[in-house]
This record gives sequence, C-alpha cells and structure tokens, in this order.
Amino acid sequence: MEVGGAYTIEQCYELVRAYEETGVPFMFLENCCFGRREMMALNMVKQGLFGEIVHCSGGYQHDLREEIAFGKENRNYRLRNYMTRNCENYPTHDLGPIAKVLNINRGNRMVTLSSTASKAAGLHEYIVQNKKDDEELIGKTFTQGDIITTVIKCANGETIVLTLDTTLPRYYSRGFTVRGTKGMYEEVTDSVYLDTEEDREHHMDWGKACGGNAEKFAQEYDHPVWKRYLEAGVQGTHGGMDWLEFQLFFEALKEGRPMPIDVYDAASWMSITALSEMSILRGGAVVDVPDFTKGKWHLRTEEE
Repeated sequence: MEVGGAYTIEQCYELVRAYEETGVPFMFLENCCFGRREMMALNMVKQGLFGEIVHCSGGYQHDLREEIAFGKENRNYRLRNYMTRNCENYPTHDLGPIAKVLNINRGNRMVTLSSTASKAAGLHEYIVQNKKDDEELIGKTFTQGDIITTVIKCANGETIVLTLDTTLPRYYSRGFTVRGTKGMYEEVTDSVYLDTEEDREHHMDWGKACGGNAEKFAQEYDHPVWKRYLEAGVQGTHGGMDWLEFQLFFEALKEGRPMPIDVYDAASWMSITALSEMSILRGGAVVDVPDFTKGKWHLRTEEE
C-alpha cells in the first residue's frame, strides 16, 4: 500500500481488521525508511553511538505550491484537501524513519499528540503572482495552514516533533534528526555530532566546519543492508530507496517473514493526519494516539 494520511481513525481500524481477518501479507511502502542516511542513523542508534535516544524530529518540507495551485488541471488530490482540511496531511515520510529509531509498535508506542497550525497565506500569494486568471482560486481562502507543527509523546518518554511545510518558498528537506545522550545525527547538515572534545571545539561553527561529515561515518556505520546494496550497484529512483524497499518486501513475502513495515505501522503512522486535524480544531489540544496493536506493542520485537 502506498503512503498517505488517513481521513479518519476508523479507516485505520478497518485496515487492521482486514489484515487480522484475512492474514494477507501487508507492506506499507514508506520508502524513506530505506534511505541510506536514515538506515545509517538507525544502525548507529542500535550500536549505541548516540547513547539513550531522547528526541527525534523531522518534516515533510517540500514546496508544493505549483502542484497544489494547478491541481484542477493536473487532477491532483492535494488541492481539494488544502481547500477544506487543516492537518499534518503527509506524516509518514518523516515519521517512518523516526518510528524505526524509537521502536514504535515494538517495545514502544506513540501515546499522545498535539498539533498547531499557522495561518494560510502562501498559496494565496502564489496564485496572485502566478495564476491571476483562475477566478475560483484567486479569491479562495485556503483552510490548510502553511506550517503545521505536531508534538508526539512516546510511552518510553521520548518526544517527536513533525513539521509539515509545503506552501511557502523553501528548499526540500525531511529534516531527519536523532538526539541522544551521547550525540546526534542531523540531515540538514548531513552531520554526526558526538560528545567528544574534538566535536565540542566546533560546536559554534558546526555547519561550516563539519557539515557533511556523515560520509566519513558511513564507511563504518552504513547499515549492512546498504553495504550490500552499494556493492551490488544501487538501482532505482529516489536515490535507490524505492528499489531497496521492494526488494526487502519481496524477500519477506517469499520467505514468510514479518513485513519490514506492517499493518500496525501503517495504521499508527497514517492516523497522525486525522489526529492532528482533531487537535488543531480543538486549539492544539492533546489527543490520544490509538494502540492499533491492542496491547501487543510491548511484547513484539524488531523482527515482528
């Protein structure tokens, strides 16, 4: 199943029930979980380099103004959603890799959420500048806020911050960041910072002095899956994530193993959209994140 946010929590339960009643193998195609840096950071976490993980953040930060504004012409679903909804509408690209780091649904789970939306101004400005002849959109007040900030609390005490940022001018970034008691990884600077005297010397000019140093760490800490992939020759789109995603799906399917991203992951990650909409409508109120595993999250392991 491809990625996306859920319109209702009931949709997520329907998905889980369909799987549990039929037993049909299910894989959620969140390709960002298979990115090279995301998997390297996951490997470093498993090896303890960052110490105890305390906080993770990420975002879907992608200028989609043209795609949305020309949604009628291109039959793109986003225009309809941005006109009528206000939510974290595309959470899984940033949440997926974080959920893997924090063992969500496998010894940990998301328990509460609070979301806040900025005003909506970016699409209107873009349409005024680039689509003045569109009588329907030129005077439209969009519902979807330009920036959505979602804070999630986990059962084991960690926090997650997700940022949706798609209707203001900006560069593309997923903002993937992992923070622990001994160090961190940050996608924006593509760097690893460890609690060492050498790294502390550069903490004031980190981006300039040490940005991009993750490539040095990759020589030792690339995930084993990616090491094999690099040796075989990276293929496919999105930097190879798509090919790797399908390869691991097919292997699990043929060997009868649990899926790398299963139905409980899909339901919990997708539910963030509906939950954030609920929270925003209530002025940023804290809402509960359902446990789609029905209590099995604390018994499941990384292989399940």
